[in-house]
Amino acid sequence: MSKLIRHIFFILFIVAAGYESFAQVPNQLVPGQRNMSNGNRNKKANMGKRLEAARNRFISHQLNLTDEESAKFWPIYSHYQQELTAVRILKRLNNSSSATNGTEQIDKEIYYESQLVAIRKRYKDSFLKILPPEKVSELYKSEREFNDELIKQLSERSERAGN
Repeated sequence: MSKLIRHIFFILFIVAAGYESFAQVPNQLVPGQRNMSNGNRNKKANMGKRLEAARNRFISHQLNLTDEESAKFWPIYSHYQQELTAVRILKRLNNSSSATNGTEQIDKEIYYESQLVAIRKRYKDSFLKILPPEKVSELYKSEREFNDELIKQLSERSERAGN
């Protein structure tokens, strides 16, 4: 199983070159960001989709869902990820802005973190209607493992590139 996970992450890592732009708002400039051509935007969006697909394959493998569970789980999980991504985009925009009021920026950061927790809590109940508690626990654990491995791989890649 460890080899399978390594292979998945190796493929994921190759795909994840544009990961940092995955959560950015398309067609909207972040302060300090230059306008991307449609080709670059499409290329990065495609990388984001492949990263999402790799995450879903990893989670699917970890949870070992039945056909019935899978049919009910994936639409809800997709909505869950969309809500998390929307809040992460707002959080990233808040962090990239040069607000004159540091307290306001800190308050927004805490607010966005609480929104992420609220989304996780709300969807936990939805997941528990479909999956046994052990699989829901494994879901959250698998998400953390996936993200930790992704960060590790990106960090190693950055070190190899001399950054």
